[in-house]
Amino acid sequence: MTDTTSPPATVAPPPPPVRNAELKAALLLILMFVLVIGSVLYLMYARGAFESTQRLVLQADDSDGVSVGMDVTFAGFPIGRVRSIELGADGKARVLVDVPRKDAHWLRVSSIFTLERGLVGGAKLRAFTGLPTDAPLPDGAARALLVGDAGAEIPHLLSAAKDLLQNLSNLTAADSALEVSLHNVEGVTGKLNGPAGAMGLIAGDDKETQKLLARANALMVTMNELAHKTDNLVGNADQRVFGKGGVMSDTQATVVQLNGLLADARASLKKMDAVLIEAQAVGANAREASADLGSLRAEVESSLRHVEQLVNEINRKWPFKHDTEIKLP
Repeated sequence: MTDTTSPPATVAPPPPPVRNAELKAALLLILMFVLVIGSVLYLMYARGAFESTQRLVLQADDSDGVSVGMDVTFAGFPIGRVRSIELGADGKARVLVDVPRKDAHWLRVSSIFTLERGLVGGAKLRAFTGLPTDAPLPDGAARALLVGDAGAEIPHLLSAAKDLLQNLSNLTAADSALEVSLHNVEGVTGKLNGPAGAMGLIAGDDKETQKLLARANALMVTMNELAHKTDNLVGNADQRVFGKGGVMSDTQATVVQLNGLLADARASLKKMDAVLIEAQAVGANAREASADLGSLRAEVESSLRHVEQLVNEINRKWPFKHDTEIKLP
């Protein structure tokens, strides 16, 4: 037989003891504690626990949809957070909001705050500032919260839809005004499509329609006769005026005679112009002769004055002669 007995296993020596094991364990615990405390502090810092804030109080009739930690947004960016919700002495809900001071400059005394409740999703707190130049919102200011609930409008919409359906049912009823109007329109269309046409619609009765048509036909015949007479009258007038030996022919002959008379008058005027030119020349000569006669008369008067002076001198020297009259030829 084969011997199956194995040799005895070698026993490993025990590991050496860890040096300063208690100190290392204490350091590890302290490090874990510091990491946990640091994480908590970092989370608190990230949540704004150590940030300087100012308090804003929003008042509403109810705080349905508002929860602690909800953000207050401005232009889509969070600028505040709901810290607590309480019931005021006046029975209104008071939403206390902490706004970081670095974002508080977006809120002004004219800012408005809304709570929007949609059909899908949660409620939203929003702030709107229309005049950025207004004074900043003070710390601890209380403002009214305007609530817009889309679900509250559903009963009004259902009521309006019900009224609309009732009005539509009344409008399409058998004895409604629309049905009567359509019946009248059908009657009018039938008369228009009838043999009398629009005349039947205007006259109403068939006998009156026949009478009206007969009068209209008689009027058309009279108008045709009048048009024929008018055509004859126009033709006669055309013959009398523009025909041979008509008024226009006589007028043309008269115009020719007037042209001849005007030509004779133009020639006579030319002759008269020549005569006037000669008369003007004669007048000029007469004016020159008148000027010469004036100078001649002046010379004669000067000679007469000299003669008169001579006679006076003779009379003065001739004492027996007293008749000093001079007779001119």
